[in-house]
Amino acid sequence: MDHWYVYIMSNRKDGVLYIGLTSNIEERVKEHKLKVYPKSFTAKYNCDKLMYFEEFGKLN
Repeated sequence: MDHWYVYIMSNRKDGVLYIGLTSNIEERVKEHKLKVYPKSFTAKYNCDKLMYFEEFGKLN
């Protein structure tokens, strides 16, 4: 992939934060919201709100 995204998810304002890295931001956020991985950190703490993301070029 030529582009990567760093992103921050939260469960609410001033709540728990999760920082991730993905090559497909739309799909990854959808996975968090749908709790595709029910035993994950984001599912456990209900981190389903995208707070921030930034795109980067190819990583070396």
